[in-house]
Amino acid sequence: MKTTRHASYNLNYHIVWLPKYRQSVLVNEVADRVRTILHEIADSKGVEILDLTVQSDHVHLFVSSPPKNEPALLANWFKGISSRKYNHRYADHDGEKIGWTRGYYAGTAGHVSSETVENYIQQHTEGDS
Repeated sequence: MKTTRHASYNLNYHIVWLPKYRQSVLVNEVADRVRTILHEIADSKGVEILDLTVQSDHVHLFVSSPPKNEPALLANWFKGISSRKYNHRYADHDGEKIGWTRGYYAGTAGHVSSETVENYIQQHTEGDS
């Protein structure tokens, strides 16, 4: 259980999104850079990453967030900020930009089912990233 000034909460979200055209671009150092940027975003927004898997053609993110952050806002933060940061830092260097599809999957997981989601994400091994 976590607390803010006015709330006690246990809100965990599983968010999945894809690169544009579902291209397998999230490999090697690109995947490492995306992971780093997603952690930076979480730190700056006060969100805890419980688990993260970057696969070649999609991202699984499992986060815990205060009640003020709705799932759509979280998806927009992670997708929008990550593509801007990545493209600003690396597109000129590598010539390859990162873009995400418009849609995403968002699911909730409470205290009991969060373990199930974590196990599911762990089954998608980092070796595939």
